[in-house]
Amino acid sequence: MSLSGPRIGMTYLSPGVVTQIKEDFEKDLNPMISQFGWQFEKRFMTSDTGATAVTEWVLLFGGVDQGVVIPSLTWLVGMRTVGGVEIAGGPNASAAGMGIAIAAGVTARVGDLNVPFNVAVVPSANGPRFSFLLGFNAKRR
Repeated sequence: MSLSGPRIGMTYLSPGVVTQIKEDFEKDLNPMISQFGWQFEKRFMTSDTGATAVTEWVLLFGGVDQGVVIPSLTWLVGMRTVGGVEIAGGPNASAAGMGIAIAAGVTARVGDLNVPFNVAVVPSANGPRFSFLLGFNAKRR
């Protein structure tokens, strides 16, 4: 099963991150920004219990709703249970700062459709960013 596919959501930027973006982009932002992007995923191990180890690259473009593009790229390594519960972590590089992302989520399955719901936090020198993302993809046969 592949869970690669489009992702949309929202990110809350802490005041220090908003200030940094204002300095870098000369743009006043509301701290809640949109996110649009794609998640690329690969399974690299499956246990006898059905749990899987996964690696994911998440490319997002934030702030489009406010007239700015804030790109970010996150590499996550984690585990997913047979029930679709996942936890992962890894480095994040963004125009809003660098840090280590910690993410968790669950994937709902409806027939051949997978709908992942994820939350993430990225602590950084300018303050944390909190994201909620959802996506979809279909089981490939």
